[in-house]
Amino acid sequence: MRPHRVTAVMLAYGPEPWLVDAARAVLASTGVDIELVVVDNGCTGDGIDVVKNLPGVRVVRPGTNTGYSGGCNVGAAEATGDWLVFVNSDAIVAADALAAIVAVAAEPGVGAAMASIRLAHDPTLINTSGNPLHFTGLSWAGGNGEPASAHARRTVVPSLSGCCFAISRSRWTELDGFPDEYFAYHEDTEISLRLWQRGLRLEYVPEAVVVHHYEFSRNDLKLYLVERNRLLTLLTGYQGRTLALLAPMLLLTEAAMLAAALADGWGRQKTRGWAWLWRNRGWVRARRRRLQTERTVGDGTLAGLMTARVAPSNVAAPPGMGIFNAVAAAWWALVRPLLPRR
Repeated sequence: MRPHRVTAVMLAYGPEPWLVDAARAVLASTGVDIELVVVDNGCTGDGIDVVKNLPGVRVVRPGTNTGYSGGCNVGAAEATGDWLVFVNSDAIVAADALAAIVAVAAEPGVGAAMASIRLAHDPTLINTSGNPLHFTGLSWAGGNGEPASAHARRTVVPSLSGCCFAISRSRWTELDGFPDEYFAYHEDTEISLRLWQRGLRLEYVPEAVVVHHYEFSRNDLKLYLVERNRLLTLLTGYQGRTLALLAPMLLLTEAAMLAAALADGWGRQKTRGWAWLWRNRGWVRARRRRLQTERTVGDGTLAGLMTARVAPSNVAAPPGMGIFNAVAAAWWALVRPLLPRR
């Protein structure tokens, strides 16, 4: 049996201290016929000059920073493999990791598969084993800081991590990849939701080990994009009846997020997100029409994937989180049986 033909896509932006190591690890992958496309979104380190001379690597320079979403689309457009694997430039894949996730992604009924993402400072600990999805659109790194031994079984996950996942090129093309408008953050949540809405499941593959030099950061651009894109995913991905049933809780969440933003000094970023949604309401409506037309599975059928409890491990819980979780759980229990099944 011939090995799967795989194109790995990796983005380079800023200093990129791990780029060369990450690229070499991909090229050393076993069990697959591998090529690597590196998208230079504005790499300022010398790693890009090393990587461009490695056999099996093509460097693409779009001429501007296209973000994670746009960069992945640029790289995927250059692919010749039947399978796409997206790998972060600070993630070091084990030799057999890509073969393992592609093999699972190729199984009937699977839309995409992700690796076991470990923390580089201690690879016995998980960075993410699949991201939980709160019904208000909040998402975080699942299992972060927990022993990898507690995540040693293959499982279905609500949302993929964009750090390292595999999807067929034909399915990626059918989906038109990530929406460029997201730029960065939540695009992995959106594509995960779209795959579930097509009746396809997402799998976590524990034997596919990837060591991630993960650094949690918060800056103005990230805070703006995370919140804006969370709302984009809700407004375009949820059915109308679902949005109506969740409206009181979604409004409460917006009030809570605005209060947190004002308290922490990023209120401007939060309101910028609302302004973008209003200015681009025509695109949002068109995006919503497309996503609702292509889906075959209702929100009620997917409700079991979602959680009503916010519990990220990499940030301190703000005041009132216990009350918020109690109210959210009560509302979710009330409206969940009423969500549309088709």
